[in-house]
Amino acid sequence: MQAIAKARYVRLSPRKVDQILMLVRGKSVARALATLRLVMKSSRPLVEKILISALANAGKESNAEQWYVHQAWVGYGPTMKRMRAHAMGRGATIRHHSAHVTIVLTDEQPKRK
Repeated sequence: MQAIAKARYVRLSPRKVDQILMLVRGKSVARALATLRLVMKSSRPLVEKILISALANAGKESNAEQWYVHQAWVGYGPTMKRMRAHAMGRGATIRHHSAHVTIVLTDEQPKRK
C-alpha cells in the first residue's frame, strides 16, 4: 500500500529542498523524522510537515516504524520575477523560485543494492 503527500507552490528553492530529501529517501519514517530533527536548514520544517502528512494519509492504524519513504522528489514551480533598482538607472531582475514537493510512503521494506 502507498500513501502520498504533496506540497505545491512552496516559496523555497527546489535545490535547497532536494538536499533535505536526499537524507530521508529509503529510510523508515521514524528514522527519517529523527534525522530531520538534527538538520539545521531552512527547508527542514517543510519536509518534516509533508512526511507527517503522508503518514497521516496512510490511515489511522499507521505506525512510523512500518512505513518507509519509497520516493521523494521536488520539481520546479513557477518563478516570480521582480525588479530592483541597479546602477545608472537600470533594473536588475530578482527571481523568487518555488517548488512542488512530493513524498510517497510504502509499507514494504526497500531492497538494498
